[in-house]
Amino acid sequence: NSRRTEGGISARVFLNGGWGFASSPDLTDDSIGKVIRTAAGNARFMDSRLGNKPYQLPSIPGNSSKSFETQKPRKSQKELIDFAREVDAIIQGDCPGLRSRSVVLQGLDMEKSLITSDGAESYSYIPRTIFYIDLSMEKDGEPFELFEPMGGRGQFEDLFSQPAQLKDGILKTYEHLRAKSQGVYPQAGVRECVLDSYLAGVFAHEAIGHTTEADLVIGGSVAGEYLNKQVGSELVNMVDFAHTAFGETCPVPLYVDDEGTVARDAVLIEKGILKGFMHNRETALHFNTEPTGNAKAFRFSDEPLIRMRNTTVLPGESNLDDMIASIDDGYYLLRFNNGQADTTSEFMFGINLGYEIKNGKVGRAIRDTTISGVAFETLKTVTMISNDLSWSCGGMCGKKQPLPVGMGGPAIKCEVSIGGR
Repeated sequence: NSRRTEGGISARVFLNGGWGFASSPDLTDDSIGKVIRTAAGNARFMDSRLGNKPYQLPSIPGNSSKSFETQKPRKSQKELIDFAREVDAIIQGDCPGLRSRSVVLQGLDMEKSLITSDGAESYSYIPRTIFYIDLSMEKDGEPFELFEPMGGRGQFEDLFSQPAQLKDGILKTYEHLRAKSQGVYPQAGVRECVLDSYLAGVFAHEAIGHTTEADLVIGGSVAGEYLNKQVGSELVNMVDFAHTAFGETCPVPLYVDDEGTVARDAVLIEKGILKGFMHNRETALHFNTEPTGNAKAFRFSDEPLIRMRNTTVLPGESNLDDMIASIDDGYYLLRFNNGQADTTSEFMFGINLGYEIKNGKVGRAIRDTTISGVAFETLKTVTMISNDLSWSCGGMCGKKQPLPVGMGGPAIKCEVSIGGR
């Protein structure tokens, strides 16, 4: 049972191609003035060492005030703990045979105010509340585990009214775990697979999204070689949404980024062709385009970096049942537990929930395995995309600093290399 509040001020100054940055946890007027002066001094120092010719960054200043803070009376810490205990009691009563169980309630409220010298001014209050349910059981001396987040954007009072509303998610996770404990090892090789929306969202973020962040493109990402070239089948369209998608507010909405730029959608892939990158002001100047408002920082002491906001492959025209029915011998993959991808678009993800597909039907669960490949080659094997979309409720990105992000997508049928025993 812990609660922490952290805050402060930072200032960032640009001078002839050099940045100066400073921060302080002290929010007094004297401290604010000192932080600004220190940041300006740091910028002058960088300018003296870099010797750049003066130039101006593109400017699209935004003005916005958005708060998703609850209007309901806040629950006490005791009430939250009691709620979590009732959730735990549901698991204890309805999920026999568990080796262990864990219920974690976690909230993150991010409040920011920003003002810039070129006229931007913004305020945002973006909360997120997640229940993490972790279940494990043992079969023939071997442990099996599944992990499921539930919740999303908003504070506890707006998302959860009674413990029973989590019951369906708990029971579904429990049934998947039971099936997994009876599961088989997959057959290694390149196989036709359906990546469920959760896994497809992680794939889009990790294996493709990071390669199209413009700072990483400048640093040598393979996406720099593929601009305006075919990187996927014509079915594939991919967008990093700023704040609104398909008429609804995104999981992590951003209206004005942390450089003061109006945040707009960044179209990454259109009909299989790589169309653009995600930009801050500096990379937009480098590529002679407009900034997309992708500069974000986590703590007040962090400098803003180019980060994803709400990245997804757009829905297609197929339904999930037809996608599964089209596969004679493959796998339906639903969840991952770890993974990595690099700027070559090579990826490897650990899969901790999946099922066989035999003769167009979902079969036995499979044990933990891995999938791997090269993302821009995997996209070329996409033959079906589902006509629905769902967002992951607990996405986090770890690019130098942790940050909540929106990840989601439709289900995708493609070919990947899957590991065996």
